Amino acid sequence: MRFPRSSVFKLLCLIILLEAVLCQETAQIMKDKASLLSFREGIVSDPHRALEDWNSLGVHVCNWSGIKCNKARDRVVELDLSGKALGGTISPSLANLSSLHILDLSRNFFKGRIPGELGTLSQLGELSLSSNLLEGSIAAELGFLRKLVYLNLGSNQLTGEIPMPLFCNHSSSSLQYLDLSNNSLSGEIPLPDGWELKHLRFLLLWSNRLVGQVPAALSNSSKLEWLDLESNMLSGELPSEIIRKMPQLQYLYLSYNRFVSHDGNTNLEPFFASLVNASNFQELELAGNNLGGDLPPIIGNLSTNLVQLHLDTNRIYGSIPPHISNLFNLTLLNLSSNLLNGTIPPKLCRMTKLERVFLSNNSLSGEIPSAFGDIPHLGLLDLSKNKLSGSIPDSFSNLSQLRRLFLYENLLTGTIPPSLGKCINLEILDLSHNQISGVVPSEVAGLRSLKLYLNLSSNHLHGLLPMELSKMDMVLAIDLSSNNLSSTIPSQLGSCIALEYLNLSVNSLEGPLPDSIGKLPYLQKLDVSSNQLNAQIPVSLQESLTLKKLNFSFNNFSGNVSNNGAFSLLTIDSFLGNAGLCGSIKGMSNCRKKHNHLAILPIILSLLITPIFCVFGYPLMHRSKFQKHLAVFDQEDSGDDEEEGKKEHKYPRISYEQLIEATGGFSASSLIGSGGFGHVYRGVLQDNSVIAVKVLDLKTDGDILGTFKRECRVLKRTRHRNLIRIITACSRPNFKALVLPLMSNGSLESHLYPSHGLKDQLNLIQLVSICSDVAEGVAYLHHHSPVRVVHCDLKPSNILLDEDMTALVTDFGIARLVKGGDEKGPTNDSASFSSADGLLCGSIGYIAPEYAMGKTISTEGDVFSYGVLLLEIVTGRRPTDVLVHEGSTLHEWVKSQYPRRLDPIVQQALDRCAADLMPKQYNKVWRDVVLELIELGLICTQYNPSMRPNMQDIAHEIGRLKDYISSPASFLIDEIDLKVEAP
Repeated sequence: MRFPRSSVFKLLCLIILLEAVLCQETAQIMKDKASLLSFREGIVSDPHRALEDWNSLGVHVCNWSGIKCNKARDRVVELDLSGKALGGTISPSLANLSSLHILDLSRNFFKGRIPGELGTLSQLGELSLSSNLLEGSIAAELGFLRKLVYLNLGSNQLTGEIPMPLFCNHSSSSLQYLDLSNNSLSGEIPLPDGWELKHLRFLLLWSNRLVGQVPAALSNSSKLEWLDLESNMLSGELPSEIIRKMPQLQYLYLSYNRFVSHDGNTNLEPFFASLVNASNFQELELAGNNLGGDLPPIIGNLSTNLVQLHLDTNRIYGSIPPHISNLFNLTLLNLSSNLLNGTIPPKLCRMTKLERVFLSNNSLSGEIPSAFGDIPHLGLLDLSKNKLSGSIPDSFSNLSQLRRLFLYENLLTGTIPPSLGKCINLEILDLSHNQISGVVPSEVAGLRSLKLYLNLSSNHLHGLLPMELSKMDMVLAIDLSSNNLSSTIPSQLGSCIALEYLNLSVNSLEGPLPDSIGKLPYLQKLDVSSNQLNAQIPVSLQESLTLKKLNFSFNNFSGNVSNNGAFSLLTIDSFLGNAGLCGSIKGMSNCRKKHNHLAILPIILSLLITPIFCVFGYPLMHRSKFQKHLAVFDQEDSGDDEEEGKKEHKYPRISYEQLIEATGGFSASSLIGSGGFGHVYRGVLQDNSVIAVKVLDLKTDGDILGTFKRECRVLKRTRHRNLIRIITACSRPNFKALVLPLMSNGSLESHLYPSHGLKDQLNLIQLVSICSDVAEGVAYLHHHSPVRVVHCDLKPSNILLDEDMTALVTDFGIARLVKGGDEKGPTNDSASFSSADGLLCGSIGYIAPEYAMGKTISTEGDVFSYGVLLLEIVTGRRPTDVLVHEGSTLHEWVKSQYPRRLDPIVQQALDRCAADLMPKQYNKVWRDVVLELIELGLICTQYNPSMRPNMQDIAHEIGRLKDYISSPASFLIDEIDLKVEAP
């Protein structure tokens, strides 16, 4: 078919026109394009495919994602890739974008140094590299960006001193916003006398290691609105004369430094006087400085726009001045942990916008003003650890927004007002350690809103335990100990299904302990000691899968007590003062045996039956005596597993009877642990090989067979030095067991919490190495295993340590296989279920928040659990304990301390890790590592799963930390060299 000549002509014109459009990319824009492509080469991770359209055929560079050009479309003027989760390094080639006005690479995972070449971008007005993993010193060349208005390098890992050109260069005159916070910068603030930053409005240097005094030249920055110097090591008197010259100041944060007040740390008046002229002042934080002096009346002359006042953890003495009530817009007042005395001025309650009031840990006396009930938005009131007397005001019933009420450790008398039951949003009520009498009002006992804890311990309460307590179906802890409560324990307490901690000790309770208590699904600690309880201890308590600490002492219990189940870790101390008890707990008298000749019949029959063999699986570690390649075989499995078992029949076998012999008949003396699905026994084979036998409890509710098969499949298909390897899997109709190598150093949990048996704490080098091992093991499961695995239950008890302290991840009972690796389709264990399927996606405190909303399991869920694990290692606190005592999850609590209140956490971590035994020059290294572990933990526990890093990146980052802390000398030498070479 021939085309008309006119059509051919039109087609040629169209081609020429298209070429003309494509050729609009001028030589200058082509240079910019080349620079951008060079930058892209340094990016190793682009999970959101943010740069997918870069260099696409026919797409003009000005239409690439994150790019903006000028009107002529011949120069790139903006590069904004913030929050794209990009990983890699920042290429110096960006310096060739000579018309760039805005460069924003914040909230990514860029590593390495900040290129000094960026200092040649003469048109740059905004540079933001915050919230990355950048390290090294800040390039002095950035101080020569003449048009720079906004500079944000916060939340990285930058070290060294702040380069003087950032503050003292002709280019700095245009600077309005400077954020270098949350790094590890040292030295003094480099602002010499006489220098001016006239346009500076925001200066954020918090959470560094800056020393010295606040430079006097800062007083020339009269336009400053926000000054944040918290969590450094700054010293000297409070900068009153400097602050006095900042009339536009709105936010001032000086907490957690080493400041003192005037006149030898006795006079706070000059400082508060310096703030009076700041008419729009809104927030003041001076906590944690050990400031001395009393609160001057002039504090009431501060701006009425003030909404937050933090003066806690100082040495402020005297009474609270009534003048403070002039600050009628205040929403938060924190005067806790000082030396205040006198009474609480009723005028304080005139501040009707107050939402949180902290007056705890002082020496305040007198009665609690009933006017507190007139503060309509009050959500938290903490008056604990004072000397307050009188009764609890009935007016508290007016506080419909009250969520947390702390009145413990005072001298309060009277009764608990039933009207507290009208506080329908109350989550925590702590009235413990007072002299309160009367009964527990049913209105208070029936507060369904209590989600965290109820503590009425150490008072003079009497009467019955209210049955209304059963309405608290979301409460985590109840403590009614050390009172005069009587009668029986209501079985309805079994309705408190979220309960983890129950303490009813030191009362006059009688009757039996209800069987329903042992059936509480999450109960971990139970103390009913020093009562008059009788009858037998319920079997349900022994069968509990969650109970860890129990105390039945000094009651009238009777009957036989075995050392099985939850009782396996108990000692005689949990049963003292119960003359009627006997059993197999060490130190307890033996029960008189009743002869039963029929009982021996099953044993004889089992010896006559042909032994059923368990076929060996994976070999032990390289030091094991098992050297051959062995396969897992489950007699009840079919298909591929059965065929594989037949093929592997030539390998050595071990009989069920050999397991009985190795473990002493699965005796109590061989029991080394109990978990959600059964018990673990220590065994010694005939060749003296030491093993651990995990016997599944087939009576447990739930998919125990599925659990057994899942763990077999995962262990069979995965091989990594940081994953536990199976020796054998044994399956009979009434017996399921996995045989594993015994880890000589137990679990990580036993080292984190020495009460579990071990006394020696791990040092920081060992802990970082363990974190690295775990990350490597889980990264293998997520990214390199032949079939991708989501573990679903990362926690310290599922991390075992071999003789070299190498960590191995174990317990794959609820793991899921997902499509990936070499799989060509979804497996039978694909991750298509959610928490709604009745399977718990992990352990409380470690479960990713999206699982609670019915989301399908994912590798991001393991990342969340790993982040909680990091924070638990650093803080030394169990997630559930934090939930009870702090009223928040572990990561939320750490985040609330971050970054300004981390010093106590870091110091406690160093104390636990024996940092004092290291040379002094390594102190900085260890502190750096702890801070990085905290930051990585917070990054991993972000609420949005897509914002969490993957395990491969985490393993790389932890590996870097491991190298850093294992050989800090080389890093210190590098640091010294840098200081010598610095101008």
